Amino acid sequence: MSDLTKWDLSRTGLLTIDLQNDFIHPNGAYGRAGQSSAQISALPDRIAPLARAVQAKGGCYFSAQFTLVPDKNGEPLIAPHLKQLRPFLGKGDFAPGSFGHTLVDALQPADFVIEKVAYSAFYQTRLEYLMHAVGIDRLIVGGIVTNGGVASTLRDAHLRNIDTIMLTDGCAAFSDDVHEATLMSLGTVTQQMSCAEVLNWIGNAT
Repeated sequence: MSDLTKWDLSRTGLLTIDLQNDFIHPNGAYGRAGQSSAQISALPDRIAPLARAVQAKGGCYFSAQFTLVPDKNGEPLIAPHLKQLRPFLGKGDFAPGSFGHTLVDALQPADFVIEKVAYSAFYQTRLEYLMHAVGIDRLIVGGIVTNGGVASTLRDAHLRNIDTIMLTDGCAAFSDDVHEATLMSLGTVTQQMSCAEVLNWIGNAT
């Protein structure tokens, strides 16, 4: 784990995973299907001050948003395992440019939006290119779900020798037990801090 006193906040990015309307808003795909979670719904307001603090220090806010690419007939290209797991997903859900695909209002604006088609924000996306292009080499990571997109992204960052901080209360899962187990399993992969701890660190950094 790297020494936080040596982090250059102008070269630090906040990366959120899947904090978009189709997951969180009552009128989104998951909300309409009754797949809501109080822990998940609380994340945007908790993370928003971090986004503004990182941007104020010259860093960037990247929002990675799950995407279901529509085929030529407008039907979403859904992986078989996801279709089985979430049979309520249909035409228009998580489609690029749609209301549901959009970052929730509380976190607007992001500096860059990353369309992702799998768990990791690095898998077949432009995230790594953008990080190099704008001089970001360290990441603070939160979002949903802890054991899915967040964990996969943190492990991929680790493989790329990118130092990370995982927001312990800035991510959530549909089960508290799964969330806690994932935090434990990632203890050797990433530094872990609460949103309040990171906000205090940023505020005191010179």
